[in-house]
Amino acid sequence: MSFTSTVKDEITRLETTRLEDISELSAIVRLSSTIGKDINITIENNAVARKIFKSVKEIYDISPKITIRNKKLGKGYTYILNIQSNIKNILEDLSILEKNKYLSIPKEYIISDEEQLRSYLRGVFLVSGSVNDPKTSRYHLEFVLDTKEYSEFISNLLNSYDLNSKVIKREKNYTVYIKEAEKISDFLRIIKAFSAVMYFEDIRIYRDHKNMTNRLNNCEQANIDKVFLTAARQVKDIEKLYELDMVDLLDEKLQEVIEYRMKYKESSLQELADIISLETGNEITKSGLNHRFRKIKEIVESLKSDV
Repeated sequence: MSFTSTVKDEITRLETTRLEDISELSAIVRLSSTIGKDINITIENNAVARKIFKSVKEIYDISPKITIRNKKLGKGYTYILNIQSNIKNILEDLSILEKNKYLSIPKEYIISDEEQLRSYLRGVFLVSGSVNDPKTSRYHLEFVLDTKEYSEFISNLLNSYDLNSKVIKREKNYTVYIKEAEKISDFLRIIKAFSAVMYFEDIRIYRDHKNMTNRLNNCEQANIDKVFLTAARQVKDIEKLYELDMVDLLDEKLQEVIEYRMKYKESSLQELADIISLETGNEITKSGLNHRFRKIKEIVESLKSDV
């Protein structure tokens, strides 16, 4: 079962009030039905189909006729719930129809309080939403919707929770999407998919920790590479001085660091400073050692320019 199906299965089993069910059903019918003399609600998830059947029966005392069909590619089923009676009253109650005109955006009473708003967003997710499993390489939650006006309406509802959703047009439809892991987790919490939140957070924390570890390892490796590269450049400069018989002409301090660098060719500046301080009894800092190597480099550069 996909993570999306797992989330949908969880939220269809929530205990909800009649008003919450009306709000949820308003979004479902708005997005997944064809309306004529009948209302035909087309669903591809068994748990969602059962939830719709139960809601319609409990709210309107109507048992929809259910038709089950194989999907075109033969994987899974499509469920069609057919409602044949009380059509106008149901559509008006769900704020889909008003004075014989279809509404793109529901009236305020459908989302008038916090729980109804959450229920409406649950309904939108149940029939048009999908969310990537956090185990995949990217975080992504989206809703595929039919009009720009409705997409912006849903995006605004999501952003009332500071979810940073965006709208993009894709072919004939519009997609409202969220890409930030923390915001996706917040959305799952808003629609009360609490088990999914725990799973999502566990995976997210593990991935973030793993990524942090990798970044630290990369930084450590980069530092090691930098140490070797710096030491190799210093050795190269010293070898040039030996090649030109210039080492004996340098002062004692420079000769000292030359001796120790050639003896400890792969040591970092700090390690080399500690070794010199310990073995000679003359304390030298990393900064002081670096200064001497810069002086050696300047001498080499001047000798090259004179050649």
